[in-house]
Amino acid sequence: MRVVALEEHFLVPSLVEAKFDPSTNPGFTAERRNTLGDLGETRLKDMDAHGITQQVISATLPGADLLDGTEGIEFAQATNDRLAQAVREHPTRFGGFAHLPMREPQAAAEELERAIRELGFSGAMVNGLTEHRFLDDPRFDPILKTAARLEVPIYIHPNIPPKPVYDIYYAGLPGLAGPLLGSGVFGWHSETAIHVFRLALSGTFERHPKLTIIVGHMGEMLPFILGRADDVLMERAGFTTPISKVITDRVYITTAGVFTVSPFLNALTTFGADRIMFSVDYPYHRNAQGRFLLDALPLSHADREKIAHGNADRVLKLRPAP
Repeated sequence: MRVVALEEHFLVPSLVEAKFDPSTNPGFTAERRNTLGDLGETRLKDMDAHGITQQVISATLPGADLLDGTEGIEFAQATNDRLAQAVREHPTRFGGFAHLPMREPQAAAEELERAIRELGFSGAMVNGLTEHRFLDDPRFDPILKTAARLEVPIYIHPNIPPKPVYDIYYAGLPGLAGPLLGSGVFGWHSETAIHVFRLALSGTFERHPKLTIIVGHMGEMLPFILGRADDVLMERAGFTTPISKVITDRVYITTAGVFTVSPFLNALTTFGADRIMFSVDYPYHRNAQGRFLLDALPLSHADREKIAHGNADRVLKLRPAP
């Protein structure tokens, strides 16, 4: 069975280390530096060992969203060029999401267009907020318009919480408890869910009727809360269309980083098999974990194939090897 994973990460170590302290990414380690930087033999060997046919790869944080002006534009272009080289070398094994200079929205829109038309990428990944602003902020309309016109998705990935948020919600806990609570334990996922709610509640989807969003981590807490959100918004705010419909009509979710069956069942009953795509979150998680989950899911053969590759092939316009 063809298996496509699409929240799989890389970085260009020389670029990142020239601009940032990489430890601002809480998952960055010396071992992962090498794994993240590899777009060849080691990555492919691990994919082969666990039956991963293709990775759609994206740049991990820290990235161009932290850089102003020309500096951010050049960082994004260099990152995309490196990924495009790997895609050219392994066209049936790798695909790409564009990395964008989010602080310069018009340049980001132009880089997205270049990445799709010239580099052959399948969409873009945006790492959380940009200068404390969500994507519903009008300044990002050039990016959303371009994605909608090209009919490619934007994958919203979590990022480190803004310092005021961190200080109020997560500071003061022992050891690594605060940073981890603010990131992979809870904070990342709640913030990304808020990001999607803002797109739905602000009318952004109505302004951009062809805009498609992807989020990872089994839906970033959305599956279990959409029913309550419908009740609250329709009873107290006069909404006539369930917010769950607005979101499930425009958002796809992936299994990245969540490897137990119960949250998958919640996601399946909320979003349906046509809206879920397989992912691992490599190298922050292991391909073995993702493949074990995929094989364990209580699904029909047809639905397993949709989640393993069919939905990704359709949404990302992937061309399987003949």
